[in-house]
Amino acid sequence: MSQQAMNKPNNQGYAAIEAKVKASLQRRQRQETRFRLVGVGAVLIALALVASLFGTILSKGLPSFWQATFEIDVHFDPEIVQIGPKPVQASGESPAQFKERDMAWQMDLGFVDFSQLLVNAIAKHIPAAADSPRDAIALITSGEAFALRDRIVADPSIVGKTVKLKLLADANVDVWLKGNIDRSLPDDRQQLSAQTREWADKLYADGVIKNSFSTAIFLNTDSRSSLAAAGLAGAFMGSLMMMIIVILLAVPIGVASAIYLEEFAPKNRITDLIEVNINNLAAVPSIVFGLLGAAVFILWFKLPMSAPVVGGLVLTLMTLPTVIIATRSTLKAIPPSIREAALGIGASKVQATMHHVLPLALPGILTATILGVAQALGETAPLLLIGMSAFVSAVPATPFDQSTALPVQIFLWQGNELRNFFEGRTSAAIIVLLALMLSLNSMAIWLRKRYETRW
Repeated sequence: MSQQAMNKPNNQGYAAIEAKVKASLQRRQRQETRFRLVGVGAVLIALALVASLFGTILSKGLPSFWQATFEIDVHFDPEIVQIGPKPVQASGESPAQFKERDMAWQMDLGFVDFSQLLVNAIAKHIPAAADSPRDAIALITSGEAFALRDRIVADPSIVGKTVKLKLLADANVDVWLKGNIDRSLPDDRQQLSAQTREWADKLYADGVIKNSFSTAIFLNTDSRSSLAAAGLAGAFMGSLMMMIIVILLAVPIGVASAIYLEEFAPKNRITDLIEVNINNLAAVPSIVFGLLGAAVFILWFKLPMSAPVVGGLVLTLMTLPTVIIATRSTLKAIPPSIREAALGIGASKVQATMHHVLPLALPGILTATILGVAQALGETAPLLLIGMSAFVSAVPATPFDQSTALPVQIFLWQGNELRNFFEGRTSAAIIVLLALMLSLNSMAIWLRKRYETRW
């Protein structure tokens, strides 16, 4: 038998094996391609959902930063504003006597019909407004009448003068002019009278009412009587105070705890129990921390309800496990050779940790703490249980004053009965909150890149 005939079965076997290997490779390549396509599809779906979410929020929220605003001349008629000159403290007069005279002057100012000043200003453009003051005053939000009073308190010399002012239109007028309500609805289902709606359209066409960027959402506090002037100033300051408390308490305590547990604590049952409890606390629902805060800080320590100090303490308890776990993970990522080298040249355990390990772990620690603070910033449930859902019409001056927070304010506005106006207002508040959270996350990324050390 020839050598060619003897090799033929072997060649056939090799060909069969090669075919099997090739088929297996092709099958694995198809599986890998499908896996990649599934992964790309999942990413695209996630991006589409995120884009849809942000698109919905931006489309509803951005128009709310522009409000229907009057640009109108207001004459501070001295026949209406009948008050004497603002009291000035005389020589020899005690502060109590001066305060009594000043309070009497402000009380007289409180009896002035400032709404009539607004009606007269509108009547310059619509003469019929003088005969129907109720329909006319419905065009301007009620808070602007009090703003006129504050102007006179700040500068009594404007009495008798005509001043060009920007005044917010009523929330229902804003809704009407933006087309957020069906104009074909009958009068009994409209918030404004037919006369007021007609005048609003005319003033808008004449340029007296314009859609102007309004700072009210940033500078004003919440309001239930003057809805168009409702703002986020009080909630923003409340959130800011709480975040300062969280940073001052959660960061040093959490980082110090993580350093001790990771670098110094002996490995025994007690530390194992502590680690298990920390991990369990990180998984506890946030509302449980609200119950704990209400029971301990309010009922036991008698701290005031609706105060940023209580909210800050509750969010500190909630943030601590996150900071500890993230910091320990960062410390574990530092190569043991760093510690061994420091100990080898004579450094103590504390020196090796503080001078060598901790600087290398700093980027991860900063990132973890900022992300923990950003997570605490968006929490709502624990704050509801400590009374921060209460209506507060003033900016808190101290952490012990009553306040609310940005997430809670969004929750309150979402349930407002004037939904056509506050739906956009709620989205605008969400934009402010997201901008703040994205700023914190961007800071975390920048700090990580800034202090990152490669080895």
